[in-house]
Amino acid sequence: MKDGQILSTILLTLPCFVVALVAGRFIIPWLRAMKAGQTIREVGPSWHMSKTGTPAMGGLIFILASLLGTVAMGFLYWSWTSALVFAFALVFGAIGFLDDFFKVKKKQNMGLTALQKLLLQLAASALYLYILYRNDHLTSTLWLPFSDLAWTIPIWVYIPFAVFVIVGTVNAVNLTDGIDGLASGVTIPVMIFFLVTAIATEKAEFAILPAALLGGLCGFLCYNFHPAKVFMGDTGSLFLGGAVCGLAFALDMPLILILVGLVYIVETVSVILQVGYFKLTKHLSSDHQGRRIFKMTPIHHHFEMCGWSEVKIWIVFVGVSVICCVLAYLATAPLR
Repeated sequence: MKDGQILSTILLTLPCFVVALVAGRFIIPWLRAMKAGQTIREVGPSWHMSKTGTPAMGGLIFILASLLGTVAMGFLYWSWTSALVFAFALVFGAIGFLDDFFKVKKKQNMGLTALQKLLLQLAASALYLYILYRNDHLTSTLWLPFSDLAWTIPIWVYIPFAVFVIVGTVNAVNLTDGIDGLASGVTIPVMIFFLVTAIATEKAEFAILPAALLGGLCGFLCYNFHPAKVFMGDTGSLFLGGAVCGLAFALDMPLILILVGLVYIVETVSVILQVGYFKLTKHLSSDHQGRRIFKMTPIHHHFEMCGWSEVKIWIVFVGVSVICCVLAYLATAPLR
């Protein structure tokens, strides 16, 4: 990719930001008219009940912005690999859309069953990895961040491992979408990381999606920041998870997800620890009463229950994401 094309890719962020701002003016009223309001879970913080009815499925805003940006760049220079990563994220967005659609239709907080979502995600992940591998964009070599160390494992071991990582990460992003602007805010520095890293490692064709999505997320955040006028829903969170994983594997650096996705991981681990500890103590205690490590999970709800405002949680979690992404960029130095 030439210098002019790289500059065009970076500048793509600006029109995508504008598209998202404009799209929000039309999509949010349309979602209200469609009565696509969020149903708040009763097990969540009680004050979240006031958010009932806030339009969900707002992820359509940044999906549209990134789609138009990716298509526009296709007229300047075509890259099927860039289109593939976007298509992968779009498939996950479609799974999320189905989930949101059934939630709206049933007027409850449950859409697709857990098994249905899992099977769809497994199939999408396996197909994406197969296409990358068949076209020499994926190896079965795991590179260790901050080093020149790498080891190759059999492809029949690597693919199941990769599918597990993708499905786990995508659902971790979904868990992060629990308070106003959190998932979008945390993912913005992640997209900056992939944009810069793709260019620095001379794989600039993979910079198109993060550039477009960066602009779309910034525009969306104008509507999603506290107090949110719209939620991204599973439509948006699964799309973001697909984009994050799709880029990590397209750049052939899946272990970098440990750094750039640390916030997502902590959110997920908090749920696993809470559920596991509750079941264990319930089984072992004489009164058969389960104990909890956190006041509520995912962990952002714990901090809410401790008295933190949503804005404070947003600032801290996004700040952690920024630090992790800076560290991740330093970790890729041996590859540049």
